[in-house]
Amino acid sequence: MAQNLPTIALLATGGTIAGSGASASLGSYKSGELGIKELLKAIPSLNRLARIQGEQISNIGSQDMNEEVWFKLAKRAQELLDDSRIQGVVITHGTDTLEESAYFLNLVLRSTKPVVLVGAMRNAASLSADGALNLYNAVSVALNEKSANKGVLVVMDDNIFSAREVIKTHTTHTSTFKALNSGAIGSVYYGKTRYYMQPLRKHTTESEFSLSQLKTPLPKVDIIYTHAGMTPDLFQASLNSHAKGVVIAGVGNGNVSAGFLKAMQEASQMGVVIVRSSRVNSGEITSGEIDDKAFITSDNLNPQKARVLLQLALTKTNNKEKIQEMFEEY
Repeated sequence: MAQNLPTIALLATGGTIAGSGASASLGSYKSGELGIKELLKAIPSLNRLARIQGEQISNIGSQDMNEEVWFKLAKRAQELLDDSRIQGVVITHGTDTLEESAYFLNLVLRSTKPVVLVGAMRNAASLSADGALNLYNAVSVALNEKSANKGVLVVMDDNIFSAREVIKTHTTHTSTFKALNSGAIGSVYYGKTRYYMQPLRKHTTESEFSLSQLKTPLPKVDIIYTHAGMTPDLFQASLNSHAKGVVIAGVGNGNVSAGFLKAMQEASQMGVVIVRSSRVNSGEITSGEIDDKAFITSDNLNPQKARVLLQLALTKTNNKEKIQEMFEEY
């Protein structure tokens, strides 16, 4: 029977979904303890949905995710997507940086086939662990024909999110992932998938960022988080470490102090590309209090996703107008 089922490639990178703890009632655990075989063994019902072709890309907590793993993951995912025998790709990932990896893949993969990232907020040994159902739902979403041509997706807590929109909003809740600007694009309940919206920003097959033309390291881009009484010291340290671009997590509508703004303007004149984002979780950055002639606004991308897009943009151009267009299109 298994040979007649569709094939889903499952790429494991680690995270809480592969974590294990000493006690079911304690919050402490270690990420990336279980390999892909152990994950699949814990969910035998997956074998009734699809033939699962599993591979271990890494086994790390996502706080240790980096460009090297990104490229390894993306290249292998692209190879599998190009294989006519594979219907879709599911990627297990830690939740801390899942939104960044999802957005990176959304910009560099070239396929209309479903790509779904999934994680867990509770390790496999916890009371009411969420990983098994999340993974079951992720495979179900990848098998659904309506999941095609939607870009990279994230499935968590019965919700389906666009990679561009999803963010982590709570440190421990299983309902941590939200899309505050747009909402989830669909839902999945014990494998039953429903869609309500279609992502409209450019992704995957429409993207100009070709994986074959990219190499590590990507251009260095730092994020500077602002606060009351902020001075330009950290910003200057970033420039001294040869950052090609800087994303400012400004207060409110991407605002900064007068002294900091002056330092930003001077850096822009020297060719450093500066993107204004916000430490606020939602909303579009506008030119309300700052003249953006020297800067780029992040649209409604949070600082960490703005960094991903700016890194890729800088592989193409340093032209501020062109990069601003990218932030409005992707």
